[in-house]
Amino acid sequence: MKISVKVPATAANIGPGFDCLGLALPIYNTITIEETVLPGTGVQINVISEDAAVDELSIEHLALDENSLVYKAVELLYNSIGQSPSELKITIHSNIPIASGLGSSASVIVGGLLAANELLGKPADEAALLSIATEVEGHPDNITPAIVGGLVISSQEDDCTIVYRKLNWPEEWSITVCIPDYELSTDISRSVLPKEVPMKDAVFNAKRMAMFVDAINTKDAELMKLALQDRLHQPYRMKLVPGLEKIMENLRHEENVLGCVLSGAGPSILIISQKNNLDKIHSIVKDTWADLNVKAVIKTLQIEQNGAQVVNNED
Repeated sequence: MKISVKVPATAANIGPGFDCLGLALPIYNTITIEETVLPGTGVQINVISEDAAVDELSIEHLALDENSLVYKAVELLYNSIGQSPSELKITIHSNIPIASGLGSSASVIVGGLLAANELLGKPADEAALLSIATEVEGHPDNITPAIVGGLVISSQEDDCTIVYRKLNWPEEWSITVCIPDYELSTDISRSVLPKEVPMKDAVFNAKRMAMFVDAINTKDAELMKLALQDRLHQPYRMKLVPGLEKIMENLRHEENVLGCVLSGAGPSILIISQKNNLDKIHSIVKDTWADLNVKAVIKTLQIEQNGAQVVNNED
């Protein structure tokens, strides 16, 4: 039996929503799990990509054995019903850039978990899948939109359950995703964050998070310009993303731009804007990075409203 699951990329934090806000984007990884019939073959994990650079990064960043994130998620699911994974072949068709702040690790965790759940006859419901996936990933901000799609605010509670609510992104606003041609591991990006922050910065972000939710619900562009500010993570990570401060400064003068934020841990960035003057936004980012000899893929995308989907089920 063979199951394939298509999982969207995700962008987390989105300014003030550190570790709790995330949205799904229409860039996809497909994870296929196949039960093999040869005894003793164990777990085989392969990564396939049309981009040779992605293949090289995959080898560097993704363990291809029992230590891999995808296998850990699968193993936890099997263990939850009193079983152990047997001979499995796991194939990751990779289109989400790795170490770029677009949820590549969440996608393989979610894809492997949902495919294994199908193989086992769906013993886990959505709540269990969210809990297991978050246990492997460490926080739910990428996991939740990867599973349910859309723009999501989520929290991991003390009992490890995940509470989430989907918010309706205004159709009038665009998201431009800017992906530079270098990587930034989450571990490095996390290492620059302080263990404690000043009370005034925590209060600042609490106010901005409240503004964010209201701006989304009321489609208030002026409020959103304030809401996308952050003091908990972006100021510390700025030095890890060459050109980000200059891009933010250059975009600040564009009337239709609501904000520029890191995507997850970076180095990709998201630009929230009204749906005009997109060519100008693209050129500002491209030219600013070009001055630093940084090439980038820049594309304006809609939010993916669907989460992970089973795309084939072969007996």
